[in-house]
Amino acid sequence: MQAILEELAARRDKAHLGGGTKRIEAQHAKGKLTARERIDVLLDPGSFEEYDMYVEHNCVDFGMQDTVIPGDGVVTGSGTVNGRLVFVFSQDFTVFGGSLSERHAQKICKIMDMAMKVGAPVIGLNDSGGARIQEGVASLGGYAEVFQRNVLASGVVPQLSVIMGPCAGGAITHTGKSGVADVAFDNDIEALLAARDLIDYLPLSNREALPERPTADPWDRIENSLDTLIPANPNMPYDMHELIRKTLDEGEFFEIQPTHAGNIITGFGRIEGRTVGVVANQPMVLAGCLDINSSKKAARFVRFCDCFDIPIITFVDVPGFLPGVAQEHSGIIKHGAKLLFAYAEATVPKITVITRKAYGGAYDVMASKHLRGDLNYAWPTAEIAVMGAKGAVEIIFRGRTPEEIAERTKEYEARFANPFVAASKGFIDEVIMPHSTRRRIALGLRKLRNKSLENPWKKHDNIPL
Repeated sequence: MQAILEELAARRDKAHLGGGTKRIEAQHAKGKLTARERIDVLLDPGSFEEYDMYVEHNCVDFGMQDTVIPGDGVVTGSGTVNGRLVFVFSQDFTVFGGSLSERHAQKICKIMDMAMKVGAPVIGLNDSGGARIQEGVASLGGYAEVFQRNVLASGVVPQLSVIMGPCAGGAITHTGKSGVADVAFDNDIEALLAARDLIDYLPLSNREALPERPTADPWDRIENSLDTLIPANPNMPYDMHELIRKTLDEGEFFEIQPTHAGNIITGFGRIEGRTVGVVANQPMVLAGCLDINSSKKAARFVRFCDCFDIPIITFVDVPGFLPGVAQEHSGIIKHGAKLLFAYAEATVPKITVITRKAYGGAYDVMASKHLRGDLNYAWPTAEIAVMGAKGAVEIIFRGRTPEEIAERTKEYEARFANPFVAASKGFIDEVIMPHSTRRRIALGLRKLRNKSLENPWKKHDNIPL
């Protein structure tokens, strides 16, 4: 028995050493943590239970049989984040550059299968040079096995990837320009702590209730400063972040893709301690117009919220879709339809607040009553119309004198530059004072807590891609 215990200790020590002391030192010299150090930061202390520590690759080509390291370049297991179960894999760059082999993939697939079985998030800490070329098609098959599980788990359990080394989506380019990645951080520690924060907002699976956190922030808090948020000049911008933070619990907001498509804001917050998703036009960028990138960004976020039964709060100040040949040629109609589709199919509670402009097709797309918005509010400053007054009048009264155009513009503004026409048709449930926005949303969410709505049965929908 003693011999077995000694062998067990020796094997564990060898597995924990990964690629060896020199490679660990090289990892630290780059300012990066090792695979196990990352898990220690991510998970609650002492909660990690490792699986498949002794798994080895089975490659005998190119001399690989002479280099066998326990664990095969990835640490897998389960633990907790703030007491809630998660499954995690952490690629070890000190072992074959973290490259994915057949066995490496099998380890990842095993914890993904377990996560699906019990209903818990999967967090992947990626640090890999790619497929292990010595294994050829076997490593490619391993990737495909992982991808298949990514697809099956989509909408069932949250899947969070943290790119911590060479890997597609690792550069700042992908958080700002392509939108492949959501948020960039300066170092491992910041990224891992942010991952803990994000997981805190999410349910464990699509069958679990939203997490709740105690809050001292009164549900009916009045925020008088919001009464002066909208500038007197309708063409002047303001920062929509101010409204978002002053509405949410404790002013806390976890923004998703903050540097990509800045003309729309997406992220998570809480109302009365329960998670909500927020979508908001940002007048500070492109005047809040919807374009291709913002439509795709918001559509994906809305669909994520709907997957996991997260209520959606939408703040609207949108003068329309961004005009221009480039947008038309790149398919603004198709991509804008993604956002419309996402809101239209969503069955979660949807509360909309129009703060200022809601023009044209963009009014329809941004969680309007016509797309099954549950509660649609407007501030007194809201303007709901086909387009701005000057442009509309120049079309309706084409060829008239400048004086008459000016006079007709004033008439149009008096008639449509307010929320009451839409309210008279039932498209707006109530015109509310800005200072009472948090109170109205909190009350609405209480009413909608037991909302039940189902879409017609279908194998799957056919969202415009």
